[in-house]
Amino acid sequence: MHQKKIPMRMCTGCGEMKPKKELVRVVKAPQKEDESGSPLPPEISLDLTGKKPGRGAYLCRNPECLRLARKARRLERAFSCKIPDEVYERMEGEISQGGN
Repeated sequence: MHQKKIPMRMCTGCGEMKPKKELVRVVKAPQKEDESGSPLPPEISLDLTGKKPGRGAYLCRNPECLRLARKARRLERAFSCKIPDEVYERMEGEISQGGN
């Protein structure tokens, strides 16, 4: 019986390849529009289940990796949009309260 292949992903913060289950997925939800038809700002959040629809990037469960990704604007580059400071602060709180 052969061994099952373990999916690997790269952390946007530290750049290390790790098993997908060890990382947290950050998701940019599909673009939504308001009643008048103008596009709303993109919704970016942590996806702890790994099932949310949208463009994904991966981070270690370490607040330091989020700080590195924020400093180098790697998530903004991955999602091709500006990410407000409140979103980074909310994600940092979720990662640090989730524990390692």
